[in-house]
Amino acid sequence: MHFDLVDLRLIVRVAELNSLTRGAERSHISLAAASTRIKNLEESVGAKLLVRSSQGMTLTQPGKTFVQHAMVVLGQIENLRGDMQEYADGIKGQLRIFSNTTALCEFLPPVLGSFLQSHPDINIHLREMLSHDIVRAVLDGYADIGVVAGTVNTENLEIIPYRSDQLVLVVPANHFLAQRTSIRFSETLDLVHVGLHEASALHGFLKQICDDMHSQLQLRIQVGNFQAACRMIEAQAGVGILPKSAVHLHAASMDIKIIPLDDTWADRHMHVCIRHLETMPAFARDLVAMLQADAENASRVS
Repeated sequence: MHFDLVDLRLIVRVAELNSLTRGAERSHISLAAASTRIKNLEESVGAKLLVRSSQGMTLTQPGKTFVQHAMVVLGQIENLRGDMQEYADGIKGQLRIFSNTTALCEFLPPVLGSFLQSHPDINIHLREMLSHDIVRAVLDGYADIGVVAGTVNTENLEIIPYRSDQLVLVVPANHFLAQRTSIRFSETLDLVHVGLHEASALHGFLKQICDDMHSQLQLRIQVGNFQAACRMIEAQAGVGILPKSAVHLHAASMDIKIIPLDDTWADRHMHVCIRHLETMPAFARDLVAMLQADAENASRVS
């Protein structure tokens, strides 16, 4: 069974636009040629991939599966093109690392800094994502290394314990909750919150928690980093759910209080996830070893 990249791009565009005509235009081929390509593709796979409906061209169930795989293949092609361009520019290799918010902001920077100093011809593409999306990205080959937190199904990936942290409630020092020794997240839902921007993994995680509770976080202001969040909380803009590792750095110099959350999901155990360590390039294995050493050093200090 042979697949042409033009066919893969065509059916993805038709699916995105719900239109064979517009998909053909986007692919810079005639409508007749596009129709023939789709027909030949369906004959090749032995299943109907598209049907015409009141909404335009829609995918059948086999079509949805085909397009899902086609998008992965096309994404890998784009990654390959980018990698080869970097090699042409003198870079000897690159790593794609996807991470949750806390690890990206608090734990990874010194490790990645040391790695880049010892590997000057390696580039790193670092991206923040939700943990379950990180797992899928590693499985599909979009990421080489993932750092996930909490209870997440890592499927068939190799897992290495990394760091631990705790989400806590942060309030102004004179807040009526400031003397509490602990609190449940549900008790904070009537309060206005300071949160991170919507693209952050922490924002997405808290939104999922609220959705599971059939509730909603009352966000009064959203900021770009943990320090800014602490500043806004100190300025009485609201309360916030933040990682203890980040807040601890600012609590000594700001008028804020840290209150542990009683919720089990607040304890965040992080793991490094990879596909197969032995098949990774030597420089990638070097970084995994540095992450393991960082975790061991942190456990000795704690």
